Amino acid sequence: MFFADLVNILQWWTTILVIGLIFTPITSFIFSNFFDKGYIFTKIISIAFISYTVFVLGFLKILPFTNLTIISSALGFLILNIVLIFKYPNLLISLRRSWKIFFFEEILFLGILFFWSYIHAHQPDIHGLEKYMDYGFINSILRAKYFPPADMWFTPSPINYYYFGHLTTAVLTKLSFLSSSITFNLMLATISALSFTSAFSIGANLLFKLNVTRYMLYAGGLISAFILNFAGNLHTIYLFFKPYANENPLPFWQLIFSPITFPNNYWYPNATRFIHNTIHEFPIYSYVVSDLHGHVLDIPFVLLTIAVLLSIFLKIENLKLKIPLISFLLAVMYMTNAWDGIIYFILAIFIVLYLNAKSKALVIDKKSIKYYVLSIVRNKVYILHTTYYILLLGIGFFLFSLPFNLNFKPFASGIGILCAPKFLLDLGKFGPFLFEPNHCQHSPLWQLFILYGFFYFWIVSFIIFLFKNLKLKIKNLSISDVFVLILIILSTLLIILPEIIYVKDIYPAHYRANTMFKLVYQAFILLSISSGYIIVRLFLNLKSLILNPYLKLGYWVIGLLMLFLVLLYSYFAINSYFGNLKVYSGLNGMN
Repeated sequence: MFFADLVNILQWWTTILVIGLIFTPITSFIFSNFFDKGYIFTKIISIAFISYTVFVLGFLKILPFTNLTIISSALGFLILNIVLIFKYPNLLISLRRSWKIFFFEEILFLGILFFWSYIHAHQPDIHGLEKYMDYGFINSILRAKYFPPADMWFTPSPINYYYFGHLTTAVLTKLSFLSSSITFNLMLATISALSFTSAFSIGANLLFKLNVTRYMLYAGGLISAFILNFAGNLHTIYLFFKPYANENPLPFWQLIFSPITFPNNYWYPNATRFIHNTIHEFPIYSYVVSDLHGHVLDIPFVLLTIAVLLSIFLKIENLKLKIPLISFLLAVMYMTNAWDGIIYFILAIFIVLYLNAKSKALVIDKKSIKYYVLSIVRNKVYILHTTYYILLLGIGFFLFSLPFNLNFKPFASGIGILCAPKFLLDLGKFGPFLFEPNHCQHSPLWQLFILYGFFYFWIVSFIIFLFKNLKLKIKNLSISDVFVLILIILSTLLIILPEIIYVKDIYPAHYRANTMFKLVYQAFILLSISSGYIIVRLFLNLKSLILNPYLKLGYWVIGLLMLFLVLLYSYFAINSYFGNLKVYSGLNGMN
């Protein structure tokens, strides 16, 4: 059985490698200012473009969803990439020079792919939670001749869900000539591998702009990758305390400290349901429970989008050229996990606002009427210019997602306001806003600290460092500092928003659960990338922040202890779900 799984993994990996290599020229063009030329993103870009092409061809009834159509689409993109090489011959020279980092990232990808394939082979069953639905969607798509695919429960009606991620799984299933009962688990391992290597690339390229050593570059990338893909939250501190008796968690300082009875019946899902009536998951939990769901399938696309925005941020003149690409990725994320399309549309707007302001910055003497008038004109130009880019993003997003939206009915029925005052409760509804009685839930601050204290320990340290050394002036900050600050601002907003509003969906008692889940999942990803960068940034500059050697030692002891606690989560989660890796059952989820 192990040998058969090994062959399947290599067959699957070869498929992804080949289509990724096809897109290497265009990827290196997009990420020309990345030290690794964005190599690892060739895989994600190839999956996105080939799947979308097949989707549109099937939607327009031009070509059926077959292996021939998929291969033809891949060959079409191969021709485009060959043309690109002839047009820009320096691309080939650049690619040859970068082979070492390409090789390193490929080995990293393959290592994580093997690691998670081995893990999933100890509990491969497509059974429980949302696995039936996800597997059903994949098989419905595989049976489809044209799109949209039929819903397996409401045939002949189409699937009314965000199924583009499931479509990419179906495309890779056909292209690899493997059974969906095997590719279900292989796709889970692939998402983990893509997410790990993508986080490495983003973290390393953020540090690349600081001219750090190659060792620090790799260290920062790996720290970001491990935090994003293997870290939980500080809930693991409960490993050292006697468990609380009921479902309502108590602060750990009110419990009996009992390291002798470690791990004290620790139950890993509690870290994702810690705040009453809410969900606050993160990637390692998703990898462990093995649901091939939209929020998991979208992680590689999310990281690709962040990487593209970073590449634009590092080289402003590329903004106009990459607007269609960003619009396309926003549509892909929306069709895979709708909230992500909206969240990263906001991030794209933040980036556009900053870059336009920077590119049009002028020194204005407010005492002069002449310059005052000029400043008004400048501001109008800035507003028009920014609005133009945002409109382009919006139009592109609308057009790319149109084939999907024509057969999709959203589930949301309004935006609820938490703890609305009486006069609004009497009103009941105003436009899209809902004011419902008995809808007043807030998260205790101590619980938010358990969930996000690790991240904000580094964030607060980072802000103090920037303020003390650079006076928090934009002109003094590195471009990477500014990008990370934007990620931190958006992440903080995503954590705060579920304390103010909720999107009304199908859950009556857990009315803010889905809202919190979708928002803070992305906050976790953004904060993980930020933290990897910050840890290395502070390590290289801590002398200017803390002079006393004892305080410096204490600071790192606290920071590394928290890092150990959040990474400890993956050990207990993996062993708990996969039965301590005692029984190897193979990758076939239908056995």
